[in-house]
Amino acid sequence: MAALAESGSEAAPGARFFCTAGRGLEPFLIREVRARLEATQVEYISGKVFFTTYSDLTTMKKLKSAERLFLLIKKQLPFSASSLRKGKVLNEMQRLISDNPGSWLNAISLWKNLLEHDAEKENPSQRDANPLKRKVGRNEITIAKKLKVDEMQMGEENHGESQPEKGREDSPEPESNGWKGKQEPEIQSTMDKAFDTQNQEDLTFRVSCRCSGSVAKAFTAQEVGRVIGIALMKQFGWKADLRNPNLEIFVHLSDIYSLVGIPMFRVPLASRTYIQTAGLRSTIAWAMASTAEIKAGAFVLDPMCGLGTILVEAAKEWPDVYYVGADVSDSQLLGACDNLNAAGLKDRIELLKVSVTELPWPSESVDIIISDIPFGKKFKLGKDIKSILQEMERVLHVGGTMVLLLSEAHHRCLRSLGDGSIPLSSEGSHTTDLEMKTFLNPDKATDSPEAVSSTHEAGTQPCADKMSPFGSLVPVECFRVSLGKTDAFICKYKKAQASGLPLTGCGEPSNSL
Repeated sequence: MAALAESGSEAAPGARFFCTAGRGLEPFLIREVRARLEATQVEYISGKVFFTTYSDLTTMKKLKSAERLFLLIKKQLPFSASSLRKGKVLNEMQRLISDNPGSWLNAISLWKNLLEHDAEKENPSQRDANPLKRKVGRNEITIAKKLKVDEMQMGEENHGESQPEKGREDSPEPESNGWKGKQEPEIQSTMDKAFDTQNQEDLTFRVSCRCSGSVAKAFTAQEVGRVIGIALMKQFGWKADLRNPNLEIFVHLSDIYSLVGIPMFRVPLASRTYIQTAGLRSTIAWAMASTAEIKAGAFVLDPMCGLGTILVEAAKEWPDVYYVGADVSDSQLLGACDNLNAAGLKDRIELLKVSVTELPWPSESVDIIISDIPFGKKFKLGKDIKSILQEMERVLHVGGTMVLLLSEAHHRCLRSLGDGSIPLSSEGSHTTDLEMKTFLNPDKATDSPEAVSSTHEAGTQPCADKMSPFGSLVPVECFRVSLGKTDAFICKYKKAQASGLPLTGCGEPSNSL
């Protein structure tokens, strides 16, 4: 593992980060940070995973189920906006900075060292340039021109009720904060040697805020950003720069926590540079592929491949595999071909114009099937869902794996075709008391799955029934995930025996974490 300590950085020990994730993808991200980053003190709340690692940014860029990566500055209990006067809450917000200014200075030094190390690795000849200048995102929520107004105006005189910020608390951070980039470099250039973290008066910054729950009913994000910005200028002498700052500060205030961090990359990790035409969200596609447990030499089929996102994500991660994508739509296949070319995978993934109900492979010839079953107003599969799944079941060999992304309607339909399926609760992403204890006491966190999987146990249950929708397919696990405005289910099946034979028992389920 690439460790900052080996590169001469002083800031490696105890580096604490968090990643945002789409709702339902927390178990995948937990597994990833442990496997890729050898992370410790792994903990989570809905939509965010916290961890400690010695890895450098080059290694952390490889995370596939994360939306964005942040260096953690502070996390604490939420502000009681509903029970305190507005002026007092604003004073409490200022204490995010004034209570422990040393933690801010340490975070800035660590942030600088991380970017320096990453820039030197990527382009050693450019190490005297300045990578900290960032362009303003079109929809970013930032402190506005009123930052220069005296902070006393934010006291008791402000009693007006503000409108809550739109957007769900569990929605991905890039969408709620306007960080959608399009194939731009994550780090603009190298660190400016004139930037001295011991003398930070010349540092420029802006604040991006997100408020949710009762906090959003009492304060706007701009109002919170203004308070935080004034406090930073008073405490450290930093200068506000909304257009081209050195530093971005991210603040999220909710009914569960108060959180402050520094985004490490302007472009989200979820924005893949190798995807030309966006289809299924890449984080969902990667989660599906990882659930399939792909091995070298396998024959992997997506019989309704669309734009090929699942196959691209799989082939990037597991290269020594035979991949085939099939679809009946010429336009979808053309889009998939563009994505394969952009990803450099044209020679590793075969595309065919084939109907999913008439697959041209013999029975039991495919090792793994991964597919996003289309849904929405545009797609009306109706009773065809049964014939589609029967044909996929036919070509899958005994012991093979099938991973499907199903709408709620398809999931209900699939369950109705048989006598049972995997029980799954819609409460799987709510924050529990155990989560909050772990969240607020990271030193007591452990690395065992039990320590971080309490809320997911309700949403990723192993099969409890002895029957499945089809005689040969055994349900293994199921995850409820968010697709933005709607939810869907990643469902995993194993083929226990030849198609059409009665099922005698339930396969051994895998651990959800």
